[in-house]
Amino acid sequence: MKNKNYKPEENKPENKHHHHKSGHTKKRLQHIRDIFFKIFSLGKSAPFLICIVAPQFITSQTFTNTTGGPIPDNGAQVFFPITVSGLSPTTINTTFGLESVCFNINHTADADLYIYLYAPDGTIVPLSIANGGMGNDYTNTCLNGGATTLIKAGSPPFSGSFRPEGFIGANNNGQVGNGIWQLSVQDIGVLDSGSVLSWSITFGNNPSLPFGFTSSDLPIVVLSTNNQVIQNYGNLNAHMGIIDNGAGVRNYMTDAFNTYNNKIGIQLRGSTSLYFPQKSYALETRNNANIKNDTIMMGMPAEHDWILYAPWDDKSCMRDVLSYDVANRTGHYAVHTRYCELVLDGQYQGIYVFEEKIKRDTTRVDIAKLTPADTVGDQLTGGYIFSIDKITGGSHYWTSNYLSSDGGTIRFQYDYPKFVDMLPVQKNYIHAYMDTVENTLNSPNFADPVTGYRKYIDVPSFIDYFILNEVSKNVDGYRSSTYMNKDKGSNGGKLKMGPAWDYNIAWWNSNYCGGNTTSGWQYQFNNLCGGGMYQIPFWWTRLLSDPSYTQDLKCRWVELRQSVLSINRLNGYVDSIAAVLNEAKGRHFTIWPILGFYTWPNPSPIPGDYAGEVTALKTWIQNRIAWLDSHMPGNCSVAIRENAVSANSVTVFPNPFSTSFQLNLYLSHPDNIKMDITDMLGNTVKTISTQAFHEGDNTMEINNQDFTNGIYLLHIVSSNGSVVKKLSKQD
Repeated sequence: MKNKNYKPEENKPENKHHHHKSGHTKKRLQHIRDIFFKIFSLGKSAPFLICIVAPQFITSQTFTNTTGGPIPDNGAQVFFPITVSGLSPTTINTTFGLESVCFNINHTADADLYIYLYAPDGTIVPLSIANGGMGNDYTNTCLNGGATTLIKAGSPPFSGSFRPEGFIGANNNGQVGNGIWQLSVQDIGVLDSGSVLSWSITFGNNPSLPFGFTSSDLPIVVLSTNNQVIQNYGNLNAHMGIIDNGAGVRNYMTDAFNTYNNKIGIQLRGSTSLYFPQKSYALETRNNANIKNDTIMMGMPAEHDWILYAPWDDKSCMRDVLSYDVANRTGHYAVHTRYCELVLDGQYQGIYVFEEKIKRDTTRVDIAKLTPADTVGDQLTGGYIFSIDKITGGSHYWTSNYLSSDGGTIRFQYDYPKFVDMLPVQKNYIHAYMDTVENTLNSPNFADPVTGYRKYIDVPSFIDYFILNEVSKNVDGYRSSTYMNKDKGSNGGKLKMGPAWDYNIAWWNSNYCGGNTTSGWQYQFNNLCGGGMYQIPFWWTRLLSDPSYTQDLKCRWVELRQSVLSINRLNGYVDSIAAVLNEAKGRHFTIWPILGFYTWPNPSPIPGDYAGEVTALKTWIQNRIAWLDSHMPGNCSVAIRENAVSANSVTVFPNPFSTSFQLNLYLSHPDNIKMDITDMLGNTVKTISTQAFHEGDNTMEINNQDFTNGIYLLHIVSSNGSVVKKLSKQD
């Protein structure tokens, strides 16, 4: 986009990226020069004294790339540079800095485009991500921090001024503005085409402002890469500091790093999520010598491999955390998690989940260590971790001898030990074991209690994994991010499902292949969306044809419905997470303004605010469980009994409280009740009771000697469910 005062003669090939001052400013400068000439022409004999103060001029400098170029239709990221020189002043900040970015792009499917701005110092700002649906083009589109309309609220060809996905003001961080700026465009779709025609950046005295982040009630993670670009391969050397002052104490950016303050290696992680504006990271904690070092991280057991998960496409920010909580409560290892807020190279990045990476460890997947010396006998039989997952450039896998129900190939990827660390004899062993499992399941006598599948698989882990995928209607379930593990024979040695992983598009967060409905079976995905590369093995259909298996399944379902999967407990847990995120969500959705807008693959209707997201999630869970109650196969004599206490039967007065509060529980039937109060980070502050309560009203007085001012959570656990209540202490 050219300025109206742009002179064509300046557009020479060697000067295609240019800058200028406005004609109005030039006239003012000439006027000042005329004044000076007249003053000094008066000489010393002038009868009066004139004092001149130089005015603060309003200046703008625009730099333009008019050559552009094609946008390839293969997912490749292409860059269109502008060389900025002669900025005055050179340093860009909140008084003089980047004001806006404008571009003209021809494209036949705007929603396929991911557009970013790269600054000379490495700062990356998302401008427009997958907006516009199947509409065409960006025509005279300008993005600046002061625009009233979000780019997500616009429509093709997006003519006019819009507020971008990210904060352009993040560039106004004290860097020198001179250098190479780049517009990055990536087309992630197929069968469409386009090109960048031109783009420009404007600097001036009305710069876009960065996001102001000073403190949080969550731990603050601060990453510094010296503005290097983090890639999805290889560990980049970086530094991490964590501010976590403990329960009830606020964390400030000015506080010292007190939980971690050392070197790390970091890289991008994910598959589809690599395209999201908010990135997820895998990181490795290191010591001063830059060697990986096991570290206790925010109360989680010591290890050196961690994940910073970005819940960008999950507007509740809780689907993964909810799934891992269910898996852990059913008695299986799932990664531990802690919510935090992230600052990367001075830029606030929003809510993140700091969590464990799946790996073999006594505090994670607790199976035997397999070494190169383990080549015979019991030692050869374990442990192993492998998965059914998406194939990437670095994947190593072997292929099942059995196709999916619609003819798809099933691939098992090596996770532990790494492919390069395994000996041929070890690879042959785990291949043969899986062949035995599948051959047995496919045999006429597969259900024989002695020689059938129960000899080779851990049935409880299969049942619980099935229940988690079905209750969450996980579109990726059984066919992607599907982990399995096998310990050595002396430790049981059977094939186990898990750990659970990757539930961001579960629990009503997918608009394809039935992920939005509360009815239907996820294990029958192939019938609904067959023909793709990632399909579901035949195992699950085969297991459900065995009456003994479905009886175990039904009884386990009934058991979990009275505890972990009680509607009251699930609602209470969802509410407790919403309470933890109550403050941070405002910041998160300020820098990622997506509430009320479609982001892949949100189902409709899309709630307009965070409270609506939470309500919609709870409503979907209730309806999904009701369908499963009616359709879960098998027979079991145990009846489902809901929780004795519900959220509506718990009252606290006064709330907020100062000296004490009265707690009243109404129970629909007698039950043993455990009650405790935790801070917002999950630390127990006070244990109230573990006694039996009678039907009807139960009242008690709770004093405040264990509380400082702040927000707390009251956890009420019965024999078949739980309720969480938010408390506030204010003097």
